[in-house]
Amino acid sequence: MKKLLFLMLLPLLAACASVERLALPAPEVLPGQSLTRFASAPGQQVDHRDWTAFLSRYVAPDAQGVNRVAYGQVTPADQARLDGYLADLQTVDPTRLTRDQQLAYWINLYNAVTVDVILENYPVTSIRAIKDGPLSIGPWNRQLVQVAGETLTLNDIEHRIIRPTFDEPRIHYALNCAAVGCPNLMDRAWQAGTLERDFAAAERAYVNDPRGVRFDDRGGLILSKIYIWFQEDFGPNEQAVLDYLQTAADPELRARLQSTARVKAYKYSWVLNDAAAAF
Repeated sequence: MKKLLFLMLLPLLAACASVERLALPAPEVLPGQSLTRFASAPGQQVDHRDWTAFLSRYVAPDAQGVNRVAYGQVTPADQARLDGYLADLQTVDPTRLTRDQQLAYWINLYNAVTVDVILENYPVTSIRAIKDGPLSIGPWNRQLVQVAGETLTLNDIEHRIIRPTFDEPRIHYALNCAAVGCPNLMDRAWQAGTLERDFAAAERAYVNDPRGVRFDDRGGLILSKIYIWFQEDFGPNEQAVLDYLQTAADPELRARLQSTARVKAYKYSWVLNDAAAAF
């Protein structure tokens, strides 16, 4: 009876995840947007030291390996330095950056803006509690920064700049939405010179963490909702996503994925990645 009930619920679970997926912006460059032209090497260096200093001071892993942010401990001086860093980033002309410099720039801008939004609204239990109206599900459509004359939202940066321009699925392991279910916010800034190494490390860490991929007590495969929200970035269908995950899985997990035909459920925790939260 329980098995029959589970089989009946499977389409409903998939439908729920699919509805969330449909609510996301399509990865399409905004008409007329010219922020993503790349410069030839050596490009222009962007100073991310203040962001690294902030992250190294306030980001640390908990006992489960989830990087937590000590939002409640941020001093007024460090908040001012973060605001100054964001102001400096908004003076940068991205078209003077090489491809790798620009990708690191957009990742750092997205993550720093996200942390700044949390700090401005802290204490909150989830980023989704920061709303702009009764139908709002979070601050992602809020106009927050201006770059080269373009006023941008977090959704603009992720879905209308990074995803359609860089064709890099591992971006989803780098962009952090201040949630426990998200891949870890690094304790240092992203840099052009270490992009490949850091993408590979972030991917391996998340795929081999229960937040990314796990099996329940009955052997059912549970994936992060990241893999259905952004399925087209990882592969054309669910089986292609499973094949993709095997490339980053440790041997034991890879073997289990190879013998698994379907995903039982997609899950994600929107609880704030706050160091003050219970571990």
